[in-house]
Amino acid sequence: MPDSTGAAIELRDVQKDYHSLRPLRVRTLDVREGESIALLGFDRAAAEVFVNLITGATVPDSGEVRVFGRPTAAIQDARSWLDALDCFGILSERAVVLDNMTVEDNLAMTLTMSLHDVDAAMRAKVHAIADEVGLRREQLSKPVAALSLGGRLRLRLGRALAPDPRILLAEHPNALLEPADVGGFAADYAHIVANRQLASVVLTADSKRLFR
Repeated sequence: MPDSTGAAIELRDVQKDYHSLRPLRVRTLDVREGESIALLGFDRAAAEVFVNLITGATVPDSGEVRVFGRPTAAIQDARSWLDALDCFGILSERAVVLDNMTVEDNLAMTLTMSLHDVDAAMRAKVHAIADEVGLRREQLSKPVAALSLGGRLRLRLGRALAPDPRILLAEHPNALLEPADVGGFAADYAHIVANRQLASVVLTADSKRLFR
């Protein structure tokens, strides 16, 4: 069980120029293990910059980002960075899904590259993830292109969750849904985050459709 007093993410006096009207600035942010927060006012470019800072893909121009106590600036090589990525799940339109492949294969790809030889245990895990994110069994054999907007977002959520991350970062999930689907997906997202005891950060720009 996560330590409820432990910090998953810490930002202090962070500034990052990304060639916008103004740099991204975060004076102080703490996200505890098992805590879920939403950050309002991030457009898509700013959300991508923020996620890249948290995951260590980029480092701040000034200030410090820590993940589970470790400064992201301390990551010295590509191998260490890839290892550090294991704790993250990223729900984003930037995450590629393959439209001509089945939903099941898209989920399985996050766990194994042997798609023509998926054993029973691996298939059971794929089905469990599909159930968790609200994908119906009959959808698994269909190509991704046949999914609705909501189905595609649920697939992306399943792919983000498959490696069993400790932190879930969501970029504008409400913008990827029909308005009528936002409430249902938000409730499912909140249930999954609470059940898995994840630290979660949702970034959104639209206060009228704030993803809770």
